[in-house]
Amino acid sequence: MIGNRIKKERAKKKITQEELAKMIGVSPSTIGMYEQNRREPDYKTLVKLSKIFNCSVDYLLGLTDVKNPTDKISDALEEDEELLEFWNELKEREELQLLFKQTRALDKKTIQQVIRIIKAIEDEESRE
Repeated sequence: MIGNRIKKERAKKKITQEELAKMIGVSPSTIGMYEQNRREPDYKTLVKLSKIFNCSVDYLLGLTDVKNPTDKISDALEEDEELLEFWNELKEREELQLLFKQTRALDKKTIQQVIRIIKAIEDEESRE
């Protein structure tokens, strides 16, 4: 599974095995072995790959089909321009990354409610 995801994401980015190998500090043959499922990347390498491919480690490991938890939130908010704009600012905040990961189990309506609550808290704090 992981090899297929690495190969798919590398192809989407239109980078060669050699280029990806340089980016994460391994040999091109190691990338080939990853993609053939003959070898698995260690934790640090998985994190590097997830950053390059803008996806979660869970996605690379095949634990979820949601590539990036923030995409699910954006999709849920697409009908509310104000919340979507707020979300686009919010998703850059590192201290909230765990929250984004937890949204994969939430439905669209619940995601909207959570973001509204966060926005209300942020609005209240900015008035103080």
